[in-house]
Amino acid sequence: MATGANGFEALDDFLSDGLTLPVTGKDGLTREYHIPDPSAEAGIKIERITTYAARLAAGGSPREGKVLDDDEEIDLYKLCLGDAYDQLKADVKWSMFKHVALTAMFWITADEDTAVEYWKTGEVPGKAGRNRAERRAASRASSAKAAASGTPQPGSTSGTRAASPRRNRGGRGRGRPQT
Repeated sequence: MATGANGFEALDDFLSDGLTLPVTGKDGLTREYHIPDPSAEAGIKIERITTYAARLAAGGSPREGKVLDDDEEIDLYKLCLGDAYDQLKADVKWSMFKHVALTAMFWITADEDTAVEYWKTGEVPGKAGRNRAERRAASRASSAKAAASGTPQPGSTSGTRAASPRRNRGGRGRGRPQT
């Protein structure tokens, strides 16, 4: 381990050079795919894309002018997966491909722990941890709340009022002779 004059270790001594992920292919076999650490240029583009997307998701307004050129816009996944992109695209179904790409994106933009959390749960990091029953209960609660705050449904849609007495409307309504 190389140490500089100020006590700093060489970066390559503790940073990983990529992710190795076990992925089940279309053929049912599980293979390991190595997602390489992106180049500095690709990392900057990925950061710019994800920061912009996060700002929009938080309710921010779009910036004027182009944020991405056409090639960048077409393939964030290619930037994230690097050399593994073509092989993964050929070997796996869309859901697996997307999961691997998003795991790589979280690894690139945050850290390995965040990527592991996404890999294990398939949920946005920080929001994971609820099991299936808790997610369903939360969904039911929000549906009940929405129903309670909505407009009540009419009791009858036939338009008749068989047992209701007629109301006197006062003025010139039907049922009163005009004088």
